[in-house]
Amino acid sequence: MLSATVGGGMAIGGYKLLEEDNQNQQVQTQNNNVRYSSLMRDSDVKVPEGLNFVAAAQNVTPAVVHVMTEYGTKSARSSSRQSEMLDPFLRDFFGDEFENYHQQQGRQVGSGSGVIIASNGYIVTNNHVIDNADKIEVVLDDKRKLEATLVGTDPSTDIALLKVKADNLPAIRYGNSDKLKVGEWVLAIGNPFNLNSTVTAGIISAKGRSVGIIQDADDKGLNRGIESFLQTDAVVNPGNSGGALVNLNGDLIGINTAIASRRGSFEGYSFAVPSSIVSKVVDDLLKYGEVQRAMLGVQMQEVDAKLAAEKKIKNLAGIYVIETTENSAAEAAGLKKGDVITHINAVPVNTSAQLQEQIARYRPGDKVKVTFVRGNDNETVTATLRNSMGNTNVVKREELKAVTYAGARFEPLNKQELNKLNLEGGAKVGNVAKSQLKGTGIEDGFIITRIDKAKVEKPQDVENILKSAGDEGVLVEGIYPDGRRAYYPVGRR
Repeated sequence: MLSATVGGGMAIGGYKLLEEDNQNQQVQTQNNNVRYSSLMRDSDVKVPEGLNFVAAAQNVTPAVVHVMTEYGTKSARSSSRQSEMLDPFLRDFFGDEFENYHQQQGRQVGSGSGVIIASNGYIVTNNHVIDNADKIEVVLDDKRKLEATLVGTDPSTDIALLKVKADNLPAIRYGNSDKLKVGEWVLAIGNPFNLNSTVTAGIISAKGRSVGIIQDADDKGLNRGIESFLQTDAVVNPGNSGGALVNLNGDLIGINTAIASRRGSFEGYSFAVPSSIVSKVVDDLLKYGEVQRAMLGVQMQEVDAKLAAEKKIKNLAGIYVIETTENSAAEAAGLKKGDVITHINAVPVNTSAQLQEQIARYRPGDKVKVTFVRGNDNETVTATLRNSMGNTNVVKREELKAVTYAGARFEPLNKQELNKLNLEGGAKVGNVAKSQLKGTGIEDGFIITRIDKAKVEKPQDVENILKSAGDEGVLVEGIYPDGRRAYYPVGRR
């Protein structure tokens, strides 16, 4: 009884003391909050050594531009049709806002970001930012607005290269995306929702991600899209597309491309094309005018537990070869059905995306070392990569020149005009009023795509066909820049 009485008294006393102490702590905390707020205003925030975002943000922001595009009604309809083809891309990664964007009436405007990669005016952005645009302008960090021309595009990686007439521009240097580690800090810089020069921070969440958003079918209907994205949790929203993903040194390690979202705004994940792919695409566009796509030539499947059990594969790492393509680099190197590719040039490849990324760095004619498992043996062979035609030739865009014939001037189309109208070639007509085409109904700016049944790919084709037409006349077919198609009889027809 004595112990119970003493224990009860201690409990009651302790409760009272605790109640008083809590009240004192609340008062003390309020006082501390006031003093802390005052302290924060008067002193600098200290961050751990090596984790300072300020320098990178200050160095990179001037080199990130606001890309503004304009679209006519035909371009809008064309983009809308593309939207229907890319439903997963638009619905899952950009939401209804992007899907409805091109369905408005009249001329529309678009907005994205770009990165200056050379001081003489070369800018990288996403292909989907400028696709089918009638007009492209960029707004620099110093508020200058410049018209941009389209140098080239690569839908397979969703990368485009622009050029503005300016010198001594601030430029970002490439970083090595291969050396990035999961968990490393990165900054995303762009223009979300037309908010210029927005900087957000996050970490690399994963590498080599394939999320099925790039759809670029070849003539056989096979998707040529190359996806090996850097995944990050840095906040990225519509308008950030084409902007910079940089490390804390301010080096460009990716081009922000997509967000994983059901609402059209950031929900935790974003994806960027790694700089290893970006730099190769840009280099190809500058040197050849076209991207040189090398191929190993295998149909493949990622090794998982089910496949390993079915095929009696001992190790789950690697890519299973379903079959090799006829006349391919893989076939020539001796790869066979059932081989499990584990490394490309000593770099491990455990997913299709990782293998695609490694091969995408090279051009036809380049050699790579392919390490694979066959039965119980590890082997390495050297494969000479080939193009889609099965040879090692690189494709260089022909330098086209204007032609004057019968008083009219026929000019080649630039990349932006071809991209906008979804054309592979043609010849733009000028000086009609002072030529033999006067009275045919053809107006300046008309783009000839066919004469009778012959395809017109360049201005020289028009001259050659008209010279051989004789006195019977021809039917000229083509399109105007606003999308109107027209047919004109020329000669006695």
